[in-house]
Amino acid sequence: MVEPLFSLKRITKHYPGVVALREVDLSVAPGEVVGLVGENGAGKSTLMKILGGVAQPTSGTIRLNGSEKPYLTVTDALAGGIAFVHQELNLFENLTAADNIMIGREPRTGGPLRLVDRRKLRAFAEPLLAKLGADFGPDAPVAGLTLAQMQLVEIAKALSLDARIVILDEPTSSLTVTETERLLRVIAGLKAEGVGVVFISHRLGEVKSCADRVVVLRDGRVVAELAGGQIEPEHMIRHMIGRELKTLYNPPARPPGDRMLEVIDLRTAGRPDRGVTLDVRQGEIVGLAGLVGSGRTELARAVFGIEPPVAGEIRVDGQAVAIADPKAAIARGIYLVPEDRKRSGLVLDFSVGQNVSLANMRGIAARGLYDPAQETRLARHWRDQLTIRCPDTRAAALSLSGGNQQKVVLAKWLSMAPRVLIFDEPTRGIDVGAKQEIYALMRSLADKGAAILMISSDMEEVIGVSDRIAVMHEGAISGLLPRDRFSEENILSLAVGRVLN
Repeated sequence: MVEPLFSLKRITKHYPGVVALREVDLSVAPGEVVGLVGENGAGKSTLMKILGGVAQPTSGTIRLNGSEKPYLTVTDALAGGIAFVHQELNLFENLTAADNIMIGREPRTGGPLRLVDRRKLRAFAEPLLAKLGADFGPDAPVAGLTLAQMQLVEIAKALSLDARIVILDEPTSSLTVTETERLLRVIAGLKAEGVGVVFISHRLGEVKSCADRVVVLRDGRVVAELAGGQIEPEHMIRHMIGRELKTLYNPPARPPGDRMLEVIDLRTAGRPDRGVTLDVRQGEIVGLAGLVGSGRTELARAVFGIEPPVAGEIRVDGQAVAIADPKAAIARGIYLVPEDRKRSGLVLDFSVGQNVSLANMRGIAARGLYDPAQETRLARHWRDQLTIRCPDTRAAALSLSGGNQQKVVLAKWLSMAPRVLIFDEPTRGIDVGAKQEIYALMRSLADKGAAILMISSDMEEVIGVSDRIAVMHEGAISGLLPRDRFSEENILSLAVGRVLN
């Protein structure tokens, strides 16, 4: 029998007032891919922090490369060949891709100054990026990359360590279908080379595609270990949430109404030569699909006034409107739930209450002055309405799980009666239970008359949630699909510029 690359035995972790892990066992053999799934708060991150030496277990043992210890340090983990690709990106945006890949390990020139050898640095980073199929070079400034491209830099950084164990935490959360398929091929290559992989993801179809075994955590315990034909999304969901989940998606209650939002030949600074024409009706959810770089997020930012369009027209209720900045969009009832909630949707150090009221200070003012009591009442109302799990509305947004942070972003806009809501990757990094709640909320808003434009790289999500799907290619709409023509093949064909029959 092959000895595992590592094994965690009866790992328990106590925090003040909380038991995060209860006697958890986990091991990975050479050339094995183990899926680790569970809802947010199930203990996945804590377990990986212990494996990476960032946290110490309260009890239990860790065996790594034949040596048994009560805990690991970060140095132990690195020396043992453990590499992490974190969901939250840890990159220096003022540096290049190559600088980030080799940070702290830069090749040096000879002589007393020992400068960074840029030629060797590029030569080392370039094949790693090529292996991942990156469409940017080692000299690309990270500040200019998309989230998906930054994710590839993180993965390249892990691969550069010649790791024997690679932990991937939501590695596909910002990737398109094509990029995800490429990453799954990289994982298969690592497996063939004898590398052990822990694959953490809320995209259960991807877990099924690449995992040899799946370990399910719930409330800090291992509740199931699945292999072979048991690795099916419905089985994983049942163990993750402790009950059957009949459906993630909700059908529309009634046909859509009149056009609420229209963009006509809208052109952005990044694509001044290509115009977008699209409409979203009252009570409708329009999914916006396309490859990274197709212009989806640029369209959302233009409609919300972050980067005003350079040409074209925006209409609300049939009337042309000028949207020069987000303030003008908000005045028209157009709100954006951004792709990166931590950087663009929340002030993480602010409380839940402060984030909920941030865009609506007039709504909580008494005689023109800030009213903390009204802010608390508003925050508690939306906490209860959206089942935001937090000990108190005074808790910092930073302390909440991803799903609850997303609900705080939504509460901010719902408190202002939205007419048009643009969701950019609404369930990125969110577990299946929270996804169901977000989908139900989107459908409820549409049923009450809102118009919703949803940008998503998750093919199942786009097909499951949308009433119509618009697909973008190189800055323009390449096709519109009614529900009876929804399929991955049709979406991908339009995404690469093919014409459907």
